[in-house]
Amino acid sequence: MYNYNKYIIFFLYSKKPEQSKKNINTFYQAKIIASQIHQKIPGSFYCGCKIIWKNKKGIPDLSSCGYKIRKNKNRAMRIEWEHIVPAWQFGHMKQCWKKGGRKGCDHDKKYQKIESDLHNLQPAIGEINGDRSNFMYSQWNDISYQYGKCKIKIDFKNKRIEPPDRSKGIIARTYFYMHKKYSISLSKNQKKLFIMWDHKFPVTKWECLREKEIFKIQGNHNYYVYHQCYNIKK
Repeated sequence: MYNYNKYIIFFLYSKKPEQSKKNINTFYQAKIIASQIHQKIPGSFYCGCKIIWKNKKGIPDLSSCGYKIRKNKNRAMRIEWEHIVPAWQFGHMKQCWKKGGRKGCDHDKKYQKIESDLHNLQPAIGEINGDRSNFMYSQWNDISYQYGKCKIKIDFKNKRIEPPDRSKGIIARTYFYMHKKYSISLSKNQKKLFIMWDHKFPVTKWECLREKEIFKIQGNHNYYVYHQCYNIKK
């Protein structure tokens, strides 16, 4: 049986003091820094499309990954910063959100800290970011893809999304991190699914490099990534 608790033990006993981080006070600032970190990314998060960077703006080369626009051409032609754990999940219970939605939390410091955490941000094609909304990650038997050769499935009726294999391990380790650091809820079924994804899709060289760069800036590790990177080096 796969041992999820080994990561908790590693987190508790191997944690190093956090470095002094740069002041990232808003999601806007986080997006600028994230665009600098991801200049050499091997493709957009879900689809693996080549990204052409123009300063902080990313433009996906849709032909490089066989992406087919489903509906929203404008958003399909730009890179947006996807919250793996969606803002709704960590914000909707706050009073600021209840009063004014996501914008209502612009001055809530605790919310802004979570919203701007670089470990939770990935560059995705804007159309997919919009279509995903706050849907939960899942897995089901169906091969009806809606975006050409990009093997991502979005079930709008049941509000769920199944990402391509290239993203599943990263998603799992991000959820484990957010669950541990910010007490983000994680159901029994989600935990079971993410343990499977984490085991089946281990970290890549890019994931290790990205984690290292975020640590330099933000001052804290995602130990669910860092631990696997450490084992790889050994």
